[in-house]
Amino acid sequence: MNSVQRATFGAGCFWGAEQYLRTIDGVIDSRVGFARPVDDDQLLIEVVQIDFEPTHVSFTELLEHFWQIHDPTSIDRQGADVGVKYRSAVFFHNEEQQHQANASHQLLDLSGTLKAPVVTAILEFGEFYLASEDQQRYLEKNGGTCSIK
Repeated sequence: MNSVQRATFGAGCFWGAEQYLRTIDGVIDSRVGFARPVDDDQLLIEVVQIDFEPTHVSFTELLEHFWQIHDPTSIDRQGADVGVKYRSAVFFHNEEQQHQANASHQLLDLSGTLKAPVVTAILEFGEFYLASEDQQRYLEKNGGTCSIK
């Protein structure tokens, strides 16, 4: 029995990341908001949270997309967006996701394809705060662009 799983990614501007990730086959739903890790009540990161069907797309495949849509070597910055809330982050929802995120992070770092080391934080998911309705599917509703790689 396969059930829907959840993934939460911080890739800078959540509008562009959400627009891209929700088009992946196997992604059932998406939303933008802010996530806080379990062990840090001060850190709040702009994220895309998706629900996905693992028989159509694996968490590892989602990670591959995540690495491609932003700069995982940039600390607290994505394009023109600067600040800790734009930190590159993978929030894991279970031990399997934690293992896969760490393995994927290490493989990417060792691949030699990036100009600098991967600085993406791998964090245990704590809380999610849904952004306002006008922020959901913002680019679809309003046009425009958002800097994703």
